[in-house]
Amino acid sequence: MTGTKCWLTTKDFAVLEIMLERRRAFADPIVPMLADKLSKADVVPIDSVGPDIVTLNSRVVFRIDAGPAETRTLVQNEVRGPVGSSLSITTRRGLCMLGMAEGQTASIEQADGRRESILIAAVLYQPEAARRAVREKSQAEVRRPHRLTLVYSAAADWRPLGERCGMRQTEGDDDPGPTAA
Repeated sequence: MTGTKCWLTTKDFAVLEIMLERRRAFADPIVPMLADKLSKADVVPIDSVGPDIVTLNSRVVFRIDAGPAETRTLVQNEVRGPVGSSLSITTRRGLCMLGMAEGQTASIEQADGRRESILIAAVLYQPEAARRAVREKSQAEVRRPHRLTLVYSAAADWRPLGERCGMRQTEGDDDPGPTAA
């Protein structure tokens, strides 16, 4: 990757650090690219990452060189699902896109030595931004006054349950009802 600004959430940074440790043991060819990304990244808290930054599980529209726009969800590992719906960060393209901003372009070298340019056209969904939106909506609902309307008010002479009220006892012919046997 050449000359690209990169913003990683603390979580994404930790995922890449673990990935680097594991892949170094096997002399994986993606190790130099991974180490470069980690060394140049600006690490930001999850709650303050911009909504236009590609993070793990973001849905992204991108272009390779001058090719057609493609849409994928950036994932940590290949997932089961519709073929072509996800792109793993274990690939050069996926790793390159992680941390890029909408409108940003990066150049990467493929394993065969060929260079390609990746443009992030749009970030359609970012889990951190979606979480913030839900949290802000619930906080707004808490602050909004309830729209309750009083339809009945108890009389001023009400008595709490259990308090003796003036029941009248009658004697004589009045049928008291069934007796408890």
